[in-house]
Amino acid sequence: MATPSPGYSMILRVQAPAGLTVTSELATAAARAGAAVTALDVVESHAGHVVVDVSCNVSDASHRDEVRDALETLEGVEVRKISDRTFLIHLGGKIEVTPRVSLRNRDDLSRAYTPGVARVCMAIHENPEDARRLTIKRNTVAVVTDGTAVLGLGDIGPAAALPVMEGKAALFKAFAGVDAWPVCLDTKDTDEIVRIVKAMAPVYGGINLEDIAAPRCFEIEARLREELDIPVFHDDQHGTAIVALAALFNALRVVDKKIEDVRIVVSGVGAAGHAIIQLLKAQGVRNIVACSRKGAIHRGESYDDAHRQWIAENTNEQAFSGSLKEAVVGADVFIGVSAPNLLDEADIAAMNDRAIVFAMANPDPEVDPGVAAEHAAVVATGRSDFPNQINNVLAFPGLFRGLLDAGASDITTEMLVAAARAIADCVAEDELNASYIVPSVFDQHVAPAVAEAVRATAEAVGATVDATTGPTTGAAAARP
Repeated sequence: MATPSPGYSMILRVQAPAGLTVTSELATAAARAGAAVTALDVVESHAGHVVVDVSCNVSDASHRDEVRDALETLEGVEVRKISDRTFLIHLGGKIEVTPRVSLRNRDDLSRAYTPGVARVCMAIHENPEDARRLTIKRNTVAVVTDGTAVLGLGDIGPAAALPVMEGKAALFKAFAGVDAWPVCLDTKDTDEIVRIVKAMAPVYGGINLEDIAAPRCFEIEARLREELDIPVFHDDQHGTAIVALAALFNALRVVDKKIEDVRIVVSGVGAAGHAIIQLLKAQGVRNIVACSRKGAIHRGESYDDAHRQWIAENTNEQAFSGSLKEAVVGADVFIGVSAPNLLDEADIAAMNDRAIVFAMANPDPEVDPGVAAEHAAVVATGRSDFPNQINNVLAFPGLFRGLLDAGASDITTEMLVAAARAIADCVAEDELNASYIVPSVFDQHVAPAVAEAVRATAEAVGATVDATTGPTTGAAAARP
């Protein structure tokens, strides 16, 4: 399934003999090697030779080497250097801090810093809630990880996790105007993580937990929610659940089925699977079978993990105890947040008519999307190179924009469902089809719509510290 991707975007600096056809020959050679050529730029010209930058997308490092070798088979051609464009955009990091006020003279300095700042400090000392109004707390989120479950890479540590957390912070800013900062903790101790986050919480209006391995992520989130007066959100759980539910709302419209009538099989009972099942239950789904590597979770077994025990007690009323392949027979919906290549064409063919398949394991899904589409009416993945990408960026920027605007102190199931409804509603009736059940991540209406739905719900359920502060930024500023 490996195809050329912008994630492997290369610039090959090539010296070649001068001539009218040199660029077309280079482009043809790269394309024959399977590269997706995006640009050719002559950067130097001499009497007998030229230097050309060949920009192209490849599938992986070995494919890059194949493209280089293909270019060098041309007579007189030498590849001088290969630059990886993904690494280039990470040089020096992807985010920075910039002041929101000008500091041009002594008067500005006196107000922004000493002596004027002392008056603001004392105002917050006398009324701590003023910190939301008078500091960055009003618009700032901590993106916290211990580096134990980074993407599909596993436990790679906090330093190696930093590029992902930087990217998350950049997405917060670009899509919702939220200032976010990566906090990568060099500890795996649950008590210590909770203690550190609590100690730094005065700076932030919300905590986004990211890439923390299960089952510790459950305890960390639960304890922080209990002990802090700002919202704590584990994106790997609830962000995935929000977007999956939004996609399901619209997929069911495409296949003309009701959510309370469908039989849903969930593959994966970790952080994301547990949260998805919770939201499905909250929306009235009555028939859910959840499967781990060992098969269906059911009431006939006892589980040491409290979250799996909850799943056993709240799903699979028929006490089905078979394998995942057996579970999908006759199912209306498959939702995968597990591992690659667990199902094949025969498994999808055995599902109910007008089946829905969400195969979200990354980078390789539980079933080949092309194969699934031969039998399922709607197919979605977590990948950007297939239709219907279920991507958390549709949820978390707008969600936190709404939480911050409401001065929220907690996150409720009602807010998560409101966010999912808002995302689903961004697909208009005349746009909806089997290949378009969720909006584009670049749809400028999504983050503001989610923010408004979450803000209104937070204020309606009373999950706010101070609902009178109003939006931090205008609606226009919440757009990318």
